[in-house]
Amino acid sequence: MEGLSHQEFLTWADRYLRSELSLAEQSDFEKYCVENPTYAAMFAEHKALIQSLRQTEARMAFKKNLAKTANSYTLDHEIKKPAKIIKLWQKLQLNAAVAAAIAIVSVFSTLWLTGYYSTLKKTSTDYSALRRDMNNVKRNVNAHNAEIKNIKSDKDNTEAMHFGATGFMITRDGYVVTNYHVITGADSVHLQNHRGQSFKADIIFTNPEKDLAILHISDSTFKSLKNIPYTFKKQDSDLGEDIYTIGFPRDEAVYGQGYLSSSTGYAGDTLAYQISIPVNPGNSGGPVLDKDGNVIGIISGKQKGIDGAAFAIKTKALVETLNSIPADALKGNIVLSNRNGLSNLNRTDQIKRLQDYIYIVKVY
Repeated sequence: MEGLSHQEFLTWADRYLRSELSLAEQSDFEKYCVENPTYAAMFAEHKALIQSLRQTEARMAFKKNLAKTANSYTLDHEIKKPAKIIKLWQKLQLNAAVAAAIAIVSVFSTLWLTGYYSTLKKTSTDYSALRRDMNNVKRNVNAHNAEIKNIKSDKDNTEAMHFGATGFMITRDGYVVTNYHVITGADSVHLQNHRGQSFKADIIFTNPEKDLAILHISDSTFKSLKNIPYTFKKQDSDLGEDIYTIGFPRDEAVYGQGYLSSSTGYAGDTLAYQISIPVNPGNSGGPVLDKDGNVIGIISGKQKGIDGAAFAIKTKALVETLNSIPADALKGNIVLSNRNGLSNLNRTDQIKRLQDYIYIVKVY
């Protein structure tokens, strides 16, 4: 049970409170709380919240039943003056309303005092940290570029790069996918392969909602490669699957290995996975592959404060984006590979085959 996310732990806690666990599972849960004080405190707060909600629900149910009884009694006996039962109801009605209000205030006060809302705010801030870091890189490098340009001679027209990330080919004739946040605001984009060759690329289509951008290599020096060796898995992958990625957190390819830790992304996003691979800003836009060499996602970000909590956009979101590209924006049809040339290779040979199809995305 090592490395549980908050959501996974709360699901486990709910099953414990509903007595849905076996005796052995209950013992495991209690042992986990003893060994993890932070989660034990979270469980105590969660239990208190559930109890408060149940008490409020019981009060509201009693109020509803009492109202039904009072109305029935009034209709049956045609009471013209308030009877004892009506007086009792009127008194209890006020008490029930006050009790419900107190319970609601108590619940939200408890959440505030325990730092629940500040935790949510911090988590949201931490998730956006990757993009913020990249923006800081842009600003810092832009400042350096300005200084460099001031001391360059007029003959030196070399353009300074803002920052780099990762992209990978989706067709053999030059279509490449990366993240939208990587290329947003770019004046020009170049793709560099592992041999050091650089090609100019056009931004064909962007999908900010899914954080995806489709590029096309427009450089005349680019030659179509052999068939793409990987396929794109449209079905959801299973928890615990062995996965890996290749990206460019620096100027050379870096391999990362891990497993799929959640079938949803940040805040339950169904278009993303949570993965246990350590990533850095330069990994943005890199492919996530399963052990057979199927692309299952595209790295989009990470969450600070939780080791190995990275996120990848699911391949089906990529397929949906490709299907939404207007025909007049394309330079030839996009046909995804349906033949996997990696499934029978060991990991080392898979990586050798992949390197020709993964690029450093350089934004200017």
